[in-house]
Amino acid sequence: MPWLYLILAIAGEVVGTTALKASDGFTKWGYGGISILAYSIAFYLLSIVLKTMSVGVAYAIWSGVGVAFVTVIGIVLFGQKLDFFGYLGIALIVSGVAVLNILSGSATH
Repeated sequence: MPWLYLILAIAGEVVGTTALKASDGFTKWGYGGISILAYSIAFYLLSIVLKTMSVGVAYAIWSGVGVAFVTVIGIVLFGQKLDFFGYLGIALIVSGVAVLNILSGSATH
């Protein structure tokens, strides 16, 4: 069950960050409200995950996967661009998350 909560926490963080960008510095309050709600849900779910998963691993997965998804959303929805090293950095983050999940026994207690 912690993995489901972690996935939902990541989704909340991605929605929150996307809405934060769309809020244009909280000048568009609808998006600002979505951002606050989504982050609240994400942090609540992450707090549940931390009861059974080490904080370093949970946060690495939460933030790493979130970075990858938000990057894709930034490119697709907001027309943002990355250079080669930007893509390389994102690939290294995703690789680190994969190593934690596949090779490390630290993911859960």
